[in-house]
Amino acid sequence: MAQKDASVAELTKNFEDSTAVLLTEYRGLTVKQLKELRNSIRQDAEYAVVKNTLTRIAANKAGISALDDELKGPSAIAFVHGDPVAVAKGLRAFAKAHPLLVIKGGYFDGAPLSADEVNKLADLESREVLLAKLAGAMKASLFGAAYLFNAPLSKAVRTVDALREKQESAA
Repeated sequence: MAQKDASVAELTKNFEDSTAVLLTEYRGLTVKQLKELRNSIRQDAEYAVVKNTLTRIAANKAGISALDDELKGPSAIAFVHGDPVAVAKGLRAFAKAHPLLVIKGGYFDGAPLSADEVNKLADLESREVLLAKLAGAMKASLFGAAYLFNAPLSKAVRTVDALREKQESAA
């Protein structure tokens, strides 16, 4: 009983500390394949095989009840502590290479995710790419603003030069 309480406490802490949780079914995968999957997403997530009953209790303690219906069969959870998009991409790529891995759903930003929504999350570009695009858009806006502010000044200079040339040619 004490061991189960410790497991529930650890799982609850994992749920609370994670930015996202992605639920999978691993039926039929070998230990070597699970290790390969863990290594592929290790940078952004901790992948753990879980007991459904204890996980359901821990999730409910953490305020997450959306996963209750999905916790059936052999389940494993990716507790995301980094980029959720990278983990979703890693899981999807592994599932394509190993069809026995099934993405069941997840929980992200206070809302449950279906398997389709996890795949849509995987379709997003990584955080770094999105930040680079944002920086590029901001840079373009700044250049546009600088041009806008310089345009009246340069027009005034051209006008003054034209008037000066006209006066010099008249004199």
